[in-house]
Amino acid sequence: MKIDIAIIGGGAAGLAAAIAANDPAVRILVIEREEQLGGILNQCIHNGFGLHVFKEELTGPEYASRYMDAFYEKNIEFMLHTTVVDIKKTNDFLVTVTSLEQGLQKIEAKAVILSSGCYERTRGSIMLPGERPKGIMPAGSAQRYLNIDGYLVGKRVFILGSGDIGLIMARRMTLEGAKVLGVAELMPYSNGLTRNIVQCLHDYDIPLYLSHTVTNVKGKDRLEQITIQEVDSKFNPIDGTEKIFDVDTLLLSVGLIPDITLFDSLSLIKHPVTKSAIVNQFYEANISGLFVCGNALHVHDLVDYVTIESEKAGKNALDYVLNPRKPSKQVHEIKLNENIRYVVPQMIDFEYFDVPIELSFRVTKKMNKGIFKLIQNDQIIMTKKAKNLAPAEMEKMSLNPNVLIDSSPLTLILEEVEA
Repeated sequence: MKIDIAIIGGGAAGLAAAIAANDPAVRILVIEREEQLGGILNQCIHNGFGLHVFKEELTGPEYASRYMDAFYEKNIEFMLHTTVVDIKKTNDFLVTVTSLEQGLQKIEAKAVILSSGCYERTRGSIMLPGERPKGIMPAGSAQRYLNIDGYLVGKRVFILGSGDIGLIMARRMTLEGAKVLGVAELMPYSNGLTRNIVQCLHDYDIPLYLSHTVTNVKGKDRLEQITIQEVDSKFNPIDGTEKIFDVDTLLLSVGLIPDITLFDSLSLIKHPVTKSAIVNQFYEANISGLFVCGNALHVHDLVDYVTIESEKAGKNALDYVLNPRKPSKQVHEIKLNENIRYVVPQMIDFEYFDVPIELSFRVTKKMNKGIFKLIQNDQIIMTKKAKNLAPAEMEKMSLNPNVLIDSSPLTLILEEVEA
């Protein structure tokens, strides 16, 4: 099969990218490994989606259906129950896929958009101490069991990690009759959105133990008991702070990792913080014609931002196919100070910088007040004041090419402002 653009992943990001890239002059194919389009949104039955894109509050399935309806109207090709097993790159991409119905197939594509989302860290990745009984699982898995399969995974529950999925599942499990005894967070602040802390924990009197972690797990067959302890500034457990809980389930909400393992065979340059590709303002990686967007690029806090970003990636992939650019010699990385964890895009191609760029970034610590400064040639070219900064909240700045002094590198810094 020969196509112009292969989109790997048919969730919110892939659908948005496909719709934006749709053009009579190109052939697009969306490849999805699940039995239906929509991705993770299909199991997110809570509301809170769509406020930025649709200006109304929707559930996850409702948000997905809006994009699926628009996708079907355009008659874009797609494959379900199909898994990508290999990608190679010469002049074009050679994508190898497999499915039960069609077996092994090879697809040639001029451009690839990776919109495969992310996956959860498991107990093995955090070296959870203690025994290995049943009843310990990622919060997202528990969400799928409950919302898709109708199966309640436990009755006495504790949650390790305060990511948004864990917070939402604390409320969901409570509403289904389970007793959620608490949420422990290793950091001195929550890693979830403030609204989820309020609506999912405070409203249901579920305690949040900041600067705490699980230090022991007990259970012969099924989980029976966990111990949590307070940690110091170096994350070492503090003696005498032990708290014991009798539980049958421990849900893990300890981080998400972009799913980009497909490109391990290629020379993809990755960012140490996002664990995904380093991209320029076109969301193009160092491999020409490879575009990355959504949670496959960096973990977002709102699906609205996923689709907005993915629409840009789709338009850029279309432009790449129809109007190929010559390689540029004016690509520079955006430098950061210690108060900013990462920025996307990480690189700017100044030779093709002619429209505003939206910079998305996260801070490293909580601040009541701060000021962002964009510096070029030791001169401040942009500033933005901000309040109530937190690592869990995405910050954004729009960079207009008109403010640039020249094509030298940029530095983005955050300075704390005294209250």
